[in-house]
Amino acid sequence: MAEAAINEAPPALKILEAGVPDTASLADLVEWFIARDERVARVRHPVADELFTWKQEDDSANGVSIYPFENAEARFAIGVIQAVAENNNEELLKLWITDIIEALGRARETKGELTSSYNLDADEEAFPLVKAEKLPSKVEQRLYLSCCWLELLCTAEARVLGWVYQDLYGKPFEP
Repeated sequence: MAEAAINEAPPALKILEAGVPDTASLADLVEWFIARDERVARVRHPVADELFTWKQEDDSANGVSIYPFENAEARFAIGVIQAVAENNNEELLKLWITDIIEALGRARETKGELTSSYNLDADEEAFPLVKAEKLPSKVEQRLYLSCCWLELLCTAEARVLGWVYQDLYGKPFEP
């Protein structure tokens, strides 16, 4: 990564007269984070698409309505844009980000407990679907894989939405 890219700030949001971010500028911000922030860029990694595909298939098999996004990156980007549109004031966005951070914490904790109990990191290079095969029940496999997906997605969303919050309200996000 070039030195200029490392020090480059994210693009500022353009705010419409109605006080909401312009969708195109929000999309540019999301793309900037995907291209330059390691934790957000993980939505482009093959493991993200593997988890996303698993989640879509699992939800569909269990009667959960799904929207057939093309890949994990598209799911993430649309999710961020929808979150900003639906949480269109400071208090709502703050609550949404807080919920994401809490979900992230629970997912990490549960994933950590399963990983430790079943030595899932014996092969650190293995993708989560391979690791999940070591779990003794379908329930634990689904729980582990759901936590892997939530950890990836919530980490990326919290980072981008935290920046959006700061850009919109002129102060850093604090839960």
